[in-house]
This record gives sequence, structure tokens and C-alpha cells, in this order.
Amino acid sequence: MKASDLFVKALEAEGIHYVFGIPGEENLDFLESLRSSTIKLVLTRHEQSAAFMAATIGRLTGKTGVCLSTLGPGATNLVTGAAYAQLGGMPMLMITGQKPIKTSKQGHFQIVDVVDMMRPLTKYTKQIVSADNISAHVREAFRLAEEERPGAVHLELPEDIAIEETDMLPIPASRHRRPIADDKSIQWAVDAIKAAKSPLLMIGAGANRKRTCRVLREFVDKICIPFFTTQMGKGVIDESHPLWLGNATLSDGDFVHRAIEHADLIINVGHDVIEKPPFFMRPHGRTVIHINFSSAEVDAVYFPQIEVIGDVPHTIWRINELITPQPHWDFSYFLMVKEHLEAHLSLGADDPRFPMYPVRVVADVYRSMAKDSILCLDNGMYKIWFARYYRTHLPNTMLLDNALATMGAGLPSAIAAKIVHPERQVLAICGDGGFMMNSQELETAVRLGLHLVVLIVRDNAFGMIQWKQAHMHFPNFGMDLSNPDFVAYANSYGAIGHRIEAADQLTPCIQHCLATPGVHVIDLPIDYSDNDRVLNNEIQTLSAQI
Repeated sequence: MKASDLFVKALEAEGIHYVFGIPGEENLDFLESLRSSTIKLVLTRHEQSAAFMAATIGRLTGKTGVCLSTLGPGATNLVTGAAYAQLGGMPMLMITGQKPIKTSKQGHFQIVDVVDMMRPLTKYTKQIVSADNISAHVREAFRLAEEERPGAVHLELPEDIAIEETDMLPIPASRHRRPIADDKSIQWAVDAIKAAKSPLLMIGAGANRKRTCRVLREFVDKICIPFFTTQMGKGVIDESHPLWLGNATLSDGDFVHRAIEHADLIINVGHDVIEKPPFFMRPHGRTVIHINFSSAEVDAVYFPQIEVIGDVPHTIWRINELITPQPHWDFSYFLMVKEHLEAHLSLGADDPRFPMYPVRVVADVYRSMAKDSILCLDNGMYKIWFARYYRTHLPNTMLLDNALATMGAGLPSAIAAKIVHPERQVLAICGDGGFMMNSQELETAVRLGLHLVVLIVRDNAFGMIQWKQAHMHFPNFGMDLSNPDFVAYANSYGAIGHRIEAADQLTPCIQHCLATPGVHVIDLPIDYSDNDRVLNNEIQTLSAQI
């Protein structure tokens, strides 16, 4: 069998249904093998978008997403996507082409050392130098990509290796179970939780796994412990739960941080240092229990006293089996904090100003979407408003990136989300800056016949950095930009453009777009003038009064 045929069969054996990317002449044998396979090639308009799509497949399914590029510039365009998947804990395989490695008549044309380039950004990177090694390299790449903590892997297939003949067959995946935490560490955690007066549960990025969600909900319901989440922990437990205390969108000074300051013990499930610290530990402060698949990465603000390392769902299940509510537990302060938080979250939900107030935008989007809808956020100022104010009800229904926090991922992620869940409503929320970084993928969405909605919140600037600049008392400089007519721009791709010209138009427009097949783009002017007043002053002042 030809080596490229074996590579594709190995992908089929791993259950791959899609490969995203842009091939080049160095991939043509692989492309021909792909043509006659069960795998669908999703041709994108930029390799970075292909990587974002593959990573999102990994995030939503827990199975490795796959993307493809040629050598040189195609491979370098994958770099941001590699970091996106690696930092975000998303299993993804990148396949890149290369000139012949045994004999070449083109010198160093387009050649960079892609394997070395990918090494600091991946869990595994390898150049395939023999057709007989393909099966082993593919199986190892998939194993490492999906093993906790998930991330990016890379394989380079040179032209001359792709045409070699081999008698090898794909290596089947092995059956395995994750290591579980030892009984003694579990008992330490149980004893500490029982002894605490006001324990609190934090849910982080590492808890956003299908099996973890169910057992965590059972744990919360059994002992009635209040909980909060990080940005990437949103939706692990339904945020309409009466014990939800909010999201640690800000690192300190929010209502949830008053609860954190009051707690004498925090059960930290799935903490991941890639996220901004949800709270700051101090010497001789509260006890923190670290529950995760791997041990804590200690830094100046995180040094847990108890670590329970192993399969997280099993750990929570075991703790739940051993613990009962304690009569001396006192959650009254936490519930008072929740009342104040709820009151603050409702402020501005019906604000009539135009351009629109961010809280009103969040509220209108929430009122328009089904509970299982998927929101794919790009990165910008609106991400803070959505993370704090939007309530998610199911895991992985708000796809935001608080790890690499790259711009340009919103639309590609929405395309991948719609491919995985064609039956669900999918809404991409992008700033004008982030949208324009990969806006060409509108053509991809239209070509695939997808039904999705893109909401562009337009402030004609790089709003997040402008906010930080103003907070540092620097004058506005280097942040303002101009934009195309987004309605005409969308129409030129065969999408359907919409322009919002008053606050009361947004909800009916979103509802119309969700009900009408096609790719819809909504141009929404937004008013960020209250960023500093609310996020840097009002929240801290009001929460300090509790």
C-alpha cells in the first residue's frame, strides 16, 4: 500500500470524519488518498482558520481534530492555531507537507524546520522518515493529543515518503483508564472539607469534561455547597443553579471575590494556570484543595495545601461517597453575596441607548438563544461582558478563549461548532478587529451551506486595549480603525447582511436570523464608554459594601 494511503487509513481508524485546511503540491499524494476515503476535506481560506476549526472539533468532542497545510508558509500559518489548542487543552493534529528528504532538486526553497518550530507549541512533533513508521507515529500522536492534559500534536509527511510502499496496517487504539487518586489523599480532602466552616467550590477549565459535569452537579446538590467558575469553566454546572455565585471574570474586586475572601477552604476542581488567576492566594490564608488530572503548577499566587491527583470524575465521585453535609457549615454570607450579584447583573439589561450598552447586548442575546445554543466568542472587550453577565446552562455552550486569548478564532470556531452540532443554534460574537482577521471564512461557511449567525460588535477600534490604555491614564493612540460596510461585505460572499440602527432591533433581528437558513452577519455598533466606570470602579465599590 502507498504510504499516503496508510496515513489516511490510520486517520479513519482513529474515527476522523473531517480534515480542515489548504493543501499544496507537497500534499498531493496525501490529497489523492483522502479523495477516495470516508474523510471529508473542508477547504478553508487560511491555514490559521483550519487550525481553529480542528481545535474546536477537539474541544467539543474530546477527540482529536485534524488540519492540513503544505510546507513553509502554510505550516507557519498554523502556529497560532497550535498555541490556541495547546494552551486551551484542545486535542488537535496538524499534518504538514515537506520537500523530499532523500533527494531534492530545489535547494532550500520554502524550507523551514517545521518540526523544531512546532516543538515548544505541541505535545509531540515528528517528521516521518519511513512509510513503515506511519502507523506508530499516528497512533502515538492521537494518544498524546487526547491524554490529559489534551493539546496539539504535529506530523510532517515529506513528498518522497508519501509515495513509498509499505505492508504495514493502522495500529488500533488501546483500551485504558486514567490513573485514579489514592485513598489517602481523597480522605485528606474529605476531612478538610468537613472541618471547614465555610467551604466554597471553584470550577476551572480542567473540569470542562463530559463525565466531570455530571458528578460535580451531584456533589453540589448533595452537600449544597455554593460554587463559582472561571471563564473556561462556564457551563460545567447550570448557571441558573441557586448556589451559583458568578464567574471570576475579573481577577479580584468582584462580588464573587467577597465570597472567596470569606471562605476558609476552597475546593479547586480543574485549576489551570493558563487562565488568569481567578483569585490570589496568600501565605497563612485559606486552605485550597487542588483536584485535577495533574499536580499543581505552583506560582506566587497559587500554592495549594492539599492535592488530589488523578481522574477528576472518579475523585469527585469518591469524595461524594464519603462526605455528608455538616451542621456547622455556614453559607449565609455566600448567599447574601449572590443576592447582591444578581441585583448588579440585572443593571442595564434594558438600557435603550444606541450605540448599544454591552449589558443590553448580552441580555438580548441571552433572551434570543435556546439553552443548548453555542456561542463562539472571538477575543475583545465584549468577552469580559459576556463571561460575567451571560448565563450558560450546559458545558461547552460558550466557547471563549481565556488561554492564548487570540483574536480571529470566533468565526472559524462557529463553523466547526455547526459541523459538530448541525441541530443547534450557533452564534459567533466578534469584535470588528477580530472578525476582520479571518472574515474570509464567510465564504467557507456559505460554501458548506451552514446556517449560522455572526454578530459583529463594532466600536471601530481595538476596544480592549483602548480600555487598558485609558485605565493607565494614557491618551488614546494607535487604537482607532475604519471598517468596510459589513452588510455589503457579507452580501458579497453570498451571506446575508443586517444592520442594527436602534437598540430594540437587535432581539428581533437575531431571532429572524436563527429562524432563517443561511449565513447571517449582523453589524451592531456598541458603546464602550462605561468600561472603566463599571468594571474598574462600580463593581469594586458596590461589592466592598457587603
